[in-house]
Amino acid sequence: MSTLLQVVSYFCLAAGAFFVLVGTIGVIRLPDFYTRLHAAGLVDTLGCLLILLGLILQAGFSLVTIKLLMIIGFILFTSPMANHALAKAAIHGGIMPKQDHDA
Repeated sequence: MSTLLQVVSYFCLAAGAFFVLVGTIGVIRLPDFYTRLHAAGLVDTLGCLLILLGLILQAGFSLVTIKLLMIIGFILFTSPMANHALAKAAIHGGIMPKQDHDA
């Protein structure tokens, strides 16, 4: 494997881990359910995709690459739908977003 490919792969893995960490901090620090859901949904999806892209670059062209591409497709379809379903269930459950009345 060439050095440039390894550097790009490690960059994708590190960036993915960074986004997952930022999403975790966002889930802990944000004020209400909807902002936490937004942080978890967007950042974890991006982090997962970057980590999987780094793994694809590490694996080269093989059966593992095809399996990782199938996982990427699964994540791209299921993660947004799961976040939408959770938000809709929260709305129907009566959970209201936190309002800032100072502004």
